[in-house]
Amino acid sequence: MAKRRNLAEPEQVTPADIKRVGSGALSVRRAPAPLARHFFQICATSTAGTLAGEGLKPGQFAFLVYLSRVTGEPGIDQNGLAARMGLDRARVSQLADELEAMGLIDRRVNGADRRARVLRLTPRGEQLRARLHPAILADQMRVLAPLAPREREQLLDLLVRVIDANRALRRPGTGHKRGAPQSPSSNKSRSSPSTRT
Repeated sequence: MAKRRNLAEPEQVTPADIKRVGSGALSVRRAPAPLARHFFQICATSTAGTLAGEGLKPGQFAFLVYLSRVTGEPGIDQNGLAARMGLDRARVSQLADELEAMGLIDRRVNGADRRARVLRLTPRGEQLRARLHPAILADQMRVLAPLAPREREQLLDLLVRVIDANRALRRPGTGHKRGAPQSPSSNKSRSSPSTRT
């Protein structure tokens, strides 16, 4: 029986950590960050063609899904939406500007907190989301086509479990800011904005 590696210890990269993907020339390191990056790129590219015909980008469409009456939380404020999407507030503000200019969302001052902006889809935005959502979902599921139906569900369940167990590490924009992020143990006394949902 193979000895299990202690994940808390620094790892040594060995040739076994790098695997050839399919019959192509692409090699992917078997570690969470590079696998997640490649998986995200594949998912984003899978929907880009469908969205391009409507003049949308994947991040913009995700915004519509999060604000939909059917699939999301209409009337959420920008900070709350940033936490749910895992984006920094500046990026959410930029997306809101773009979608408002396209007539797809409406921003209003929150009656309870005048500093906050409440976001809602316009009727046009809701119609566009409803029309595109089945095609986008089909694009995403085609990415998982190499897996059996049971394996697809298992992969999604495992991703949800890993994400839920690591909520303290969710720091929108961490990869773009200067300086090292703090470890989760150093943040025990204060709660992360992304965990207040």
